[in-house]
Amino acid sequence: DVQLQASGGGLVQPGGFLRLSCTATGFRFEDNAVAWSRQAPGREREVVACIGLGIADPHYADSVDGRFSVSTDNDKNVAYLEMTSLTSADTAVYSCAADPAVFGDECLISTDYDYWGQGTLVTVSS
Repeated sequence: DVQLQASGGGLVQPGGFLRLSCTATGFRFEDNAVAWSRQAPGREREVVACIGLGIADPHYADSVDGRFSVSTDNDKNVAYLEMTSLTSADTAVYSCAADPAVFGDECLISTDYDYWGQGTLVTVSS
């Protein structure tokens, strides 16, 4: 049974830091592209950070580049999204996703991931 579960969301002040975790069961992150997406109220879902298959470099949306960092711990089979210098524009529901056939920087534009987890709400507010 394949499952993804994101956690770590919450209320954080502007300029603050938050780390999200995504645990997987039923498959290995090392065999899949991994993506973090977000959806704010009234806006479309966007992939903000990902690691594609092949050359496993991270890729970031312009809106978070330099502030967010995506990584995986293959021993624990957990993916992380570290978020710094948060602003109110980062308020959204964040979800993790995985797919065994998304390569390289395609991971930023692909939205048809095979596996999706339930999201975790991040609220940036003072």
